[in-house]
Amino acid sequence: MESLLQIRESAVLDEAGAVKALAALAQAQRLRAFRALVVSGPEGLTPGAIAEQLRIAPSALSFHLKELSNAGLASSEARGRNLIYRANFSQMNALLGYLTEHCCEGGDCEVGPQAGCTNC
Repeated sequence: MESLLQIRESAVLDEAGAVKALAALAQAQRLRAFRALVVSGPEGLTPGAIAEQLRIAPSALSFHLKELSNAGLASSEARGRNLIYRANFSQMNALLGYLTEHCCEGGDCEVGPQAGCTNC
């Protein structure tokens, strides 16, 4: 079984994947939902908790969570009668890596996933 670190390091995004992820985040309610999932960490959130936190209709939230999942930025897991949604930190870091891959003209810099979330 791969370690979490290996899974994180193996996520690589190409241009099409980056466009898909950025398109999923290019809507205010989806961006808020994704940020709520990031803040919740590995525990994740139920759709009901997200809807309450963001004050968004459950039917609209369902659409947004589907878009985030289709872009690989979120995943869901059945837990009893509830679904738990979690941010896909590997995909998030792959997107950050894609965006910063050639920053600072290829030199060492402080930009990138390693400079950000220490839990990711």
